[in-house]
Amino acid sequence: MTSTLDRTTQSASPNVQPMNDDQRTIVSALKSFLKNKVEPGAAERDQTSEFPMQIVKELGEMGIMGAQTPEAYGGSALDTATFAMIIEEIAAVDGSLCLTVASHNSLCQGHILIGGTEEQKQKFLPDLASATKLGAWGLTEPGSGSDSGGLQTRAVEQADGSWILNGSKNFITQGSVGGTYVILARTDAPREGKGKNDGISAFVFNRDEVQGFSIGRKEDKLGLRSSDTAQLIFEDIHLPADALLGERGNAFKDVMKVLDGGRVGIAAMGLGLGRAAFEFAAKYTLGREQFGKPIAYNQDISFRLADMDTKLEAARLLIRKAADLKDAGENFTTPVARAKLFATTVGVEACDEAIQMLGGYGYVKEYPVERFWRDNRLTRIGEGTDEVQRLVISRDVLKRFAD
Repeated sequence: MTSTLDRTTQSASPNVQPMNDDQRTIVSALKSFLKNKVEPGAAERDQTSEFPMQIVKELGEMGIMGAQTPEAYGGSALDTATFAMIIEEIAAVDGSLCLTVASHNSLCQGHILIGGTEEQKQKFLPDLASATKLGAWGLTEPGSGSDSGGLQTRAVEQADGSWILNGSKNFITQGSVGGTYVILARTDAPREGKGKNDGISAFVFNRDEVQGFSIGRKEDKLGLRSSDTAQLIFEDIHLPADALLGERGNAFKDVMKVLDGGRVGIAAMGLGLGRAAFEFAAKYTLGREQFGKPIAYNQDISFRLADMDTKLEAARLLIRKAADLKDAGENFTTPVARAKLFATTVGVEACDEAIQMLGGYGYVKEYPVERFWRDNRLTRIGEGTDEVQRLVISRDVLKRFAD
């Protein structure tokens, strides 16, 4: 791994899959960085919504911002299981930073790795892997969320093969701080019998190389407040012919692959935030005495902790299975849908239970569990809602039993 990660003796979380030496080195060094550089300012950044650009740059130097990008393009070439461990650890300290790392790796870089030409990979990936530029990925629009085929952004081909892009995107992570953008736009009418997702194309460009690009509204969010989320506006942006990413009119197949990969990260994020809330609640209840003993020893509390621990570990195993299938080149669409659905559901549940265990203290900003809950709630929406995951899983179930 090309990075500045150093070996430390800090132990990993007790509830993780057995790690090999490289994974132990990476996770231990990351934990040290998070403790010293990230955790001290996390609550304040949540209040101010300040984007932690310097921290992101340092993560780029460590190799984290190009975690799964091949070494040939300046990345760390880590497997998906290791990437999931990284995301879990970051989430357990700062959900906003976690979302930045996950989306930068899985969406923007992920799409370029899937659909890009060698020239595009050489041009864009080194700056992204080092965090010299941050990546943003634009699919969602004001009128199209889960219904991706309803997007209205248009790209019209010109006589010389170049493109003119017009439209807007909503809820784009790294929207206003990004340097490289992958944008989905309609280039063609859907072919008969192909469905309305047909005719959509992807384009990649650097912000400093185009005109007509502007930032609209920056979102004031419930949680993940120091993650940058903004509206993008395209007004007659002229893109060269080689900005087309992948096959014209057939980008949706790449979009589905990008989202599958992204769901590993969001599942791990939900797990990490839930784990943080669970660990805080366990320590708090051991130190909080009522009626002459720590409340952790009341059966109601101890059984709730037992359930949280079991569900979080089950989520970790589902994520690991999906990650291993992805790395093996197997179809992991349904396994990762299961992992995301379960991990984000139990992760949010763990945050909610932690608030309940702390009582009134769980509801005030002096303690971090309310922030964990606010940050985690988005994981059940981003990269496909709970309902989308159930649709994916149910289709697979019905197909298996109908055959």
